[in-house]
Amino acid sequence: MATNYVLIDFENVRPSNLEVLQHHPFKVFVFVGVNQAKVPFDLAMAMQALGNAGQYVKIAGSGKNALDFHIAYYIGELAANDPAAYFHIISKDSGFDPLIKHLKSRKIRVQRECDLAEIPVLRMSAATSNDEKISAIVKNLVGRGQSRPRKVKTLTNTINSLFTENLSNQQLAMLVKELEKRKYIKVNEDNISYHLPH
Repeated sequence: MATNYVLIDFENVRPSNLEVLQHHPFKVFVFVGVNQAKVPFDLAMAMQALGNAGQYVKIAGSGKNALDFHIAYYIGELAANDPAAYFHIISKDSGFDPLIKHLKSRKIRVQRECDLAEIPVLRMSAATSNDEKISAIVKNLVGRGQSRPRKVKTLTNTINSLFTENLSNQQLAMLVKELEKRKYIKVNEDNISYHLPH
């Protein structure tokens, strides 16, 4: 299963919900500015609970965008060593967006979220009711454009990976049936066609 790296711009975002990452295979880097002398107790506790999966990076030097350049460097280094990984930059700074667009063109899976709760895999795992699960699956499929799964088995694997591979075969089959019942997909033998909202 691909690793999810979370890189938090602590100068820009103060996450209060780091504990949501504990039950998922995340590696977390909190980038702290050179002039930031204090970390809130709740964050320190949540990072401690992550053990080796959590790491602080105190940046060297100050200046405009100094922390952003550190994050960019780490993504490059991590992507070189783990090209199948997913990267989540947690920042409200839209200055990351041109870099993200470039990285995506190089087939690096990266996105920026303003809060940890926006990370797709966490949004998926927080979905408890069938309606929430179906809604999350449909939103994901719409975002895939032309690269949607064309076979039932591929769709099942896609759904399972969205929910961090925590669903039983019975639950997966039921979700595929529910997508079909709601007319989002049509199954013809093993092939799938889509009728998704725009």
